[in-house]
Amino acid sequence: MSDFDRNAAASYGRPLTRAETTVIDAGLRAYMLRIYNYMVLGLAITGFAALGIYMLSVTGDPSAAVQSASGTPLRVAQGMYLTSFGYALFVSPFKWVVILAPLALVFFFSFRIESMRPAAAQVLFWVFAALIGASLSSIFLVYTHTSIVRVFFITAAAFGGLSLYGYTTGRDLSGMASFLIMGLFGVVIASLVNLFLQSSALQFVVSVVGVLVFAGLTAWDTQRLKSEYIYGTLNGDVLEKSAILGALSLYLNFINMFTLLLNLFGQRE
Repeated sequence: MSDFDRNAAASYGRPLTRAETTVIDAGLRAYMLRIYNYMVLGLAITGFAALGIYMLSVTGDPSAAVQSASGTPLRVAQGMYLTSFGYALFVSPFKWVVILAPLALVFFFSFRIESMRPAAAQVLFWVFAALIGASLSSIFLVYTHTSIVRVFFITAAAFGGLSLYGYTTGRDLSGMASFLIMGLFGVVIASLVNLFLQSSALQFVVSVVGVLVFAGLTAWDTQRLKSEYIYGTLNGDVLEKSAILGALSLYLNFINMFTLLLNLFGQRE
């Protein structure tokens, strides 16, 4: 924490006493722990929502499956068929609502959180995590369950290391921000273009670049959140809403890194 001590002393205009340093350090740890707790709970909600929706979407009983135009059950894997719920979610036009709802909610969340009470912001975050789970439930139809679990733990290990680096490094990562944001926009635009091109080569490039972008964002966001606490005036409702918004940014980094790594290393059914 020596870098923190020097930077904080410069910010306050005088050297900090040992007691002041201890208080600020304890508050910072509690703040970051709150952020990680929100993020982990959001990931848990996403995981349970995705798994639950997948289980409702498939069946091993052909008689309970949706019938195709030719009268045969719609099969999604060996011995697994699509239910009417799964058909509505993954095949019918309603799938676009499931795909786009999280995007609409995250914009609403970002613009309205300042006027929300902390309890309302928490509920909205949990709803958003559940909607992401609904949109991610299709991965269980595309990839083997073993590869999904493997990539999840790879993502968790990478995220943990990157976030720890962002928290402990004395290097200022703010210079990376403009490049990371430009890279993020590039990944989004290329992904939208590839919806029409369906190019496997472009998808590979997008996945590799996307992983690098979200890896950098994880480290930068962690350092940014740490700095906001040290040099900001966070207390009461402002502190709580800042923690929720910080959890959202780290949560999105994790989810995007996970899906991109799954594109690269996931074993398809």
